[in-house]
Amino acid sequence: MPFKHLFAGALLLAAALAGRAHAEPAVEDVPLKDWAVGILAADWRDSEGAPIDAFENARRDLARAFAGVGFDPGNITHMSLRPREHGGFSLRSDEVFSAFEKQAAAAPAGCLFYFTSHGLPEGIVLGGEGLLSPDKLNGLIGQWCGERPTVVVVSACYSGVFLPALAASNRLVMTAARPDRSSFGCGAGMIYPVFDNCVLDSLVDADDFVHLATLTRQCVATRERQQRLWPPSEPQARIGAGVDDLFVFLNFDRSALQAEP
Repeated sequence: MPFKHLFAGALLLAAALAGRAHAEPAVEDVPLKDWAVGILAADWRDSEGAPIDAFENARRDLARAFAGVGFDPGNITHMSLRPREHGGFSLRSDEVFSAFEKQAAAAPAGCLFYFTSHGLPEGIVLGGEGLLSPDKLNGLIGQWCGERPTVVVVSACYSGVFLPALAASNRLVMTAARPDRSSFGCGAGMIYPVFDNCVLDSLVDADDFVHLATLTRQCVATRERQQRLWPPSEPQARIGAGVDDLFVFLNFDRSALQAEP
């Protein structure tokens, strides 16, 4: 195994069972092209209520980037709660979640769900509908994906509050911040939130999900230092004992890279 994977695994395997015998998984059983992907831009406003594009930009470009590393574009559903008067479709969260459930049923190898929004210590903002709590999201992910290998990414302030609820043997969970920290880049004039920008940049070099989590964390720390953003958000990651091998060996496939339109 390459050194970078040993290093990445050391950061993420704290949740794994100590001393468990490892065997290389049958990666062919969960090809990325047969995974379901759902991406939600769950708000469209800055802290003053003015419309911004950062979450929309992230949603659009994350969908393109995940297609570029081996996910089938036909299995990627990316949606937004942005209202029609601000260029959206005035969808409600229950419509989005129904679409995600349908996508998960159609691509049964595994699940990747990514949520980008503002956050509070109680959960992430769902547009004008209130908050999505950690327990509610855990229930939805379980309903959509069951025991399949699952990656959940929550990009929001205080998103580390989702780790205890979402942690499971079959999941890798990434959050943009500690439970007691803000994340950055959700204001007027920003192209992307800092964390989402780092995921996009890290996908260029990452070999797999474990490597992606490590590179993203390093990227966020570097940019926050460069921009003198304080206190550091400290993105979190936790990998379940049932998938720690799988997510190291399940490599991204850049041969599937789509030509730019």
